[in-house]
Amino acid sequence: MPKQTYFHLSKDKQETLIAAAKQEFSRVPLHEASVANIIKSAGIPRGSFYQYFEDKEDLFYYLLNQLAEKSNRRFISVLMDKNGDLFETFIATFQFMLEIHRDQEHKNFFKNVYLNMNYKHEKTLANDVYEETQKTQYFNIIKLIDTSKLNVHDEQELHHVLKILMGVTFQNLVQLFVKEYSNEEALRIYLVQIDLLKRGLQKN
Repeated sequence: MPKQTYFHLSKDKQETLIAAAKQEFSRVPLHEASVANIIKSAGIPRGSFYQYFEDKEDLFYYLLNQLAEKSNRRFISVLMDKNGDLFETFIATFQFMLEIHRDQEHKNFFKNVYLNMNYKHEKTLANDVYEETQKTQYFNIIKLIDTSKLNVHDEQELHHVLKILMGVTFQNLVQLFVKEYSNEEALRIYLVQIDLLKRGLQKN
């Protein structure tokens, strides 16, 4: 988390620093990123940077968490628009993520995240770092899902369905970068897998 002094900055200065960070983390992965490049782009002294964040990792995970929270809010909004249809919501979310990856900086940022994945990256993307926020959003999602369209018996099974769909979605996003698929090919493969999950994998 940023230090309290970061939150005392004006919104414009916060956004300038975050934009500079995203630019650097889009250029190279976290372990290669340079604080010097971030502060140069943001137009702040090195001393000021360390008044706001402990180090570049602190800034990186704050940025990643902000993007994860924004993604989760959008997921909830889409789930409402789709009247609780979980499969349609995941498809729409995947399509949206393909679209925003057309922006080269955004694409490069997530390419560096996905192709240098570790446990903390994954937890942050799943919005597990700030536990209370994650719990609140999870319960909001659960309440909105139309379970009449799902072959589940209780909330525990619903939780597993969510984890499976999140896992499939995440792996397809990783493969988008590993295999360098076009958006069309990535969506085709994703829809095949979602359709298999809808139908079930075992014959009755």
